Amino acid sequence: MTNGPSRDPASGGTQDTATGWLNRRLPVIPLFRREYITFPMPRNLNALWSFGAFLIVTMALMLCSGLFLAINYTPDITQAFASVETIDRQVASGWFIRALHMGGVTMLFAALYIHIGRGLWYGSYKAPRELLWLTGLGLMLMIMVTAFAGYVLPWGQMSYWGATVIVNAINAVPLVGHTLSVWLFGGDSLGNVALHRLFVLHFTMAFAILGVIGLHVAALHVAKSNNPSGTDPVHPEQTLPFHPYYTSKDGFALCLFLMVYAGLIFFCPDLLTLADNYIQANPLITPKDITPEWYFAPFYAILRAVPSKLGGLGLAAGSLAVLLALPWLDRSPIRPATRRPMARLSLPLAFLSFAILGFAGMHRPTETWLWLSRIAAAYWFFHFLVVMPLCAQREIPDSAFEAPEDHP
Repeated sequence: MTNGPSRDPASGGTQDTATGWLNRRLPVIPLFRREYITFPMPRNLNALWSFGAFLIVTMALMLCSGLFLAINYTPDITQAFASVETIDRQVASGWFIRALHMGGVTMLFAALYIHIGRGLWYGSYKAPRELLWLTGLGLMLMIMVTAFAGYVLPWGQMSYWGATVIVNAINAVPLVGHTLSVWLFGGDSLGNVALHRLFVLHFTMAFAILGVIGLHVAALHVAKSNNPSGTDPVHPEQTLPFHPYYTSKDGFALCLFLMVYAGLIFFCPDLLTLADNYIQANPLITPKDITPEWYFAPFYAILRAVPSKLGGLGLAAGSLAVLLALPWLDRSPIRPATRRPMARLSLPLAFLSFAILGFAGMHRPTETWLWLSRIAAAYWFFHFLVVMPLCAQREIPDSAFEAPEDHP
């Protein structure tokens, strides 16, 4: 009997280890090592680059908790609210799983908006990262649709009437609005068919989001990460391997993030949803104030700032469309706003406008809040449609901050 390595008849080589056998058939280990261990990262990344890791971990927690909730949920208008109450009060640890899911939505959108804001400030939408930017915004839209569908599922007062606002907005679309609304929700008003479809949409979109996350990460690994200086590394000494440097950095930041997450769940549960949503939906009683969750509030403020329902819907959609078009609206070769005097002044005002819209959307539509919404929305469009193209025409990069394609 020989003590040497055995022959592998399938490959004609030696089978010295299990990993060697696997690598010859499916080289996943070298691929993982190349993309997640030795992958070169810029040396100068700051804490804002950790928010991508926050989003992935939060999505994983949302998916796991959502599967548990789906097992115990009944998508029927006569039983949906009671099934949610059962999860909270009778299912073992159900209250914690539901709080983890509800708190995850808040933490997910908070991290998502900061992540996109960081991309805007440091010009991460510019060449060669346009596809990375577009897949990221696609993820945001998918998450918004999923969150809307999930918000309706408890069948509380605010769930029902918030969805009714969306139905009325869709109905306002000329020619196809009513047909589209009936096609989406199965009737002229919300009922069993609509609730069942929203449940299926919420459940399946979660897995679709996982697929797009994979596409987003793949685009990141092709285009490489941007950095605060706005110039891509050209020498090996300007980079660090992803592990252990950025795994430890993201791990520490993730601990802080999870502490905030836990604090929200255990100490501030009232912030997770509106009080009216603890009352079962009643189509005959309209709440005194129909207000969305904070992460939808900016778009809701735009929606109601315009007297025309169609105009409000168009502007709300346009506020997202300008972000999709930004790689072509802003043609300046300079990436970070810190090196762009006009953008350095205008972009913080755009962030402030978004925050004002959020506050306006969570308040009653008084004259003051309506006018603040209109001014903030106008500036949001002014920044992206006027200031950004104007910046591109006036800015001339110096030799230290020239466009990436000019590097040798």
